[in-house]
Amino acid sequence: MKVILFSLAMLGSHSLIPISDRVPELKIEALCKTTSETDKAMGLALAQSDADCMRDERAAQQQLGTIWTATRPAVRDSCEGEAVSGGAQSYVDLLTCIQMTDAANALASTTPLRGASKNRNKQ
Repeated sequence: MKVILFSLAMLGSHSLIPISDRVPELKIEALCKTTSETDKAMGLALAQSDADCMRDERAAQQQLGTIWTATRPAVRDSCEGEAVSGGAQSYVDLLTCIQMTDAANALASTTPLRGASKNRNKQ
């Protein structure tokens, strides 16, 4: 009984990070294996090896760790859904989606161009 209470007390003492505040755990091994096999089967001169794919995915995962909490939850959810669609899971796809969404939002928030419209100076 004392062991159970001690275990419960230890669980309560840790600060838990909400799952949504962490980069999701993706299963990238299958993606890298398939990509490597497909590249070789196609006879690509610059076929990506399984090890190179894994390195790229891990690098993207680390980059995501630095921007994840600063990214709006709606963007994270949307991009995560896109990154795991079709059964393939990719940190590179997740990072790219977030970066593209940020870039699109930055463009949308700039002052609209007025150009040389004939009607611009008419009152």
